[in-house]
Amino acid sequence: QVQLAESGGGLAQAGGSLRLSCVASGSIFSITVMGWYRQVSGKQRELVAHISRGGITNYADSVKGRFTISRDNAKNTVYLQMNSLKPEDTAVYYCKASTWIKDSDFWGEGTLVTVSS
Repeated sequence: QVQLAESGGGLAQAGGSLRLSCVASGSIFSITVMGWYRQVSGKQRELVAHISRGGITNYADSVKGRFTISRDNAKNTVYLQMNSLKPEDTAVYYCKASTWIKDSDFWGEGTLVTVSS
């Protein structure tokens, strides 16, 4: 089992910045990829970015050049630096950890990001 605790959400103005953090605990040795997803009420959860244990990253087209995902394996933490925020970035952001134990995925409870115009 892996437990994930997100922090850093809140209110920002358009053009502003926020940094999300996600700390993993439990069977952290089994984590391979960690990522951030977001969901707007009534819509499907979508990938924002993910990063492998070795640091290979992947981003949704909508956030490329604005968001940066990073990972500190020593602190079991993944970050999402969000710059040049837009109102359409408003969503609940979820941290996800994928593991090699039965290919299980674990999710955090989410943190709300609201961007005002």
